[in-house]
Amino acid sequence: MLKGISPLISPELLKALCEMGHGDELVIADGNFPCESVGKNAVVIRADGHGTAEILEAVLKLIPLDTYTEKPAALMEVVKGDSCPEPAIWKIYDDILNKYEPENHSVEMMERFAFYERAKKAYLIIATGETAIYANVLLKKGVVAP
Repeated sequence: MLKGISPLISPELLKALCEMGHGDELVIADGNFPCESVGKNAVVIRADGHGTAEILEAVLKLIPLDTYTEKPAALMEVVKGDSCPEPAIWKIYDDILNKYEPENHSVEMMERFAFYERAKKAYLIIATGETAIYANVLLKKGVVAP
């Protein structure tokens, strides 16, 4: 354990976050996301037993979002025809993003398969045990200022 580092951040996850550079992307995936098949070229780290919102908060304590892009976060939109209402977890994400990135947290809504294609290019995928549907969130890392 380290002072100031959330116990949700495993040594492997801390290493992967440190390895990421400006513009690299990561996905915090819910329990239904196909992490291993989508993440064939990514670092895939398991965070079973944890939810996406708590991982999002722990990650945003450590990395900034990209200020050089208009929408440094992305969500998978609800599939047309799905009877699911807007996921309540999105409001929780908005609150967390506003807390850590109040000036820079615009969110892009992406069609399901477009989200998967973008996720295939991510540096890191964090596989959580989140049970909420449409709870995947993609982040673009920014510059850590001196």
